[in-house]
Amino acid sequence: MYQKGKTFEEIQIGDRASFTKTITETDIYLYAGISGDFNPVHVDEEYAKTTPFKSRIAHGGLAGSLLAPVLGMKLPGLGTVALEVSQKYRDVVYPGDTITCEVEVSKKLDRLKAVEMKITWTNQKGKLISRGSCKVLPPASE
Repeated sequence: MYQKGKTFEEIQIGDRASFTKTITETDIYLYAGISGDFNPVHVDEEYAKTTPFKSRIAHGGLAGSLLAPVLGMKLPGLGTVALEVSQKYRDVVYPGDTITCEVEVSKKLDRLKAVEMKITWTNQKGKLISRGSCKVLPPASE
């Protein structure tokens, strides 16, 4: 049995949740297949060596996708509908990096019964990879 996520009434400003995943070679190739983005900087090591990164990098959207399990499984959780997401890239993700996506509730919008959150993506060294914000509709009260 699944447990419904937090409702608008249950959520407090300052609530936080996160999800952490190590980005693997397989993740990068699967994301290329799903997205159709086979840019050689992601899939061809020899080509990537000629770029400023000196090695292959993960797609920006791959790290960005780590927001989905936070919103859909943790905060607000099951039943959440994402309305808007904004993301700014600050650094790259390499295969083998462990990325944590964390959200923090920054505002409650009474009229919409929606919640705004700040989002950060950091790597295993604590370096900021990306930041952004989102607006979501938490599951309705029963």
